[in-house]
Amino acid sequence: MLSPGTGASVTDGVKLSEEQRLDWLRLIRSDNIGPRTFRELVNHFGGARAALDALPGLARRGGASGARICSREDAERELKAARAQGIEFLGCEPDYPHRLQMIDDAPPLLAVSGKRDILARPLVAIVGSRNASAAGVKFAERLARDLGDAGFAIVSGLARGIDAAAHRASLASGTV
Repeated sequence: MLSPGTGASVTDGVKLSEEQRLDWLRLIRSDNIGPRTFRELVNHFGGARAALDALPGLARRGGASGARICSREDAERELKAARAQGIEFLGCEPDYPHRLQMIDDAPPLLAVSGKRDILARPLVAIVGSRNASAAGVKFAERLARDLGDAGFAIVSGLARGIDAAAHRASLASGTV
């Protein structure tokens, strides 16, 4: 586990500084960097900034020429546009869902809008067919509403059909 001063790892549970958040966004938005590679680089180099500095050399050694590294300006624009929409990027902060942290390819940053406390609730995923029957949609809505009333937040993928029905029905109680 890294300390906040060296770049912060996803499991630290400390608030990222704005510079760290910007570096994390730049790193995850760079070519050929997914969640697992992100974690490996941050842990190996001690932080996202050091990993960004090392990327050109790593790409050359790997035989790639011209791998795109997300620019500071592009990341700043993305952060500004997200904030204008009420969206914040959540990294290794204490609000980051604990169970999500447990998987190897969890996203280093989550785009979060609304009430963050919902992420601390027990979560239930409701997913299903995009081309759902009317009965399936009705059942998903009822299930999501009942689970929401019981204190659960509903997690789904935003696809049409069952996923959308689950989200619609759980807007009042909490949806992720």
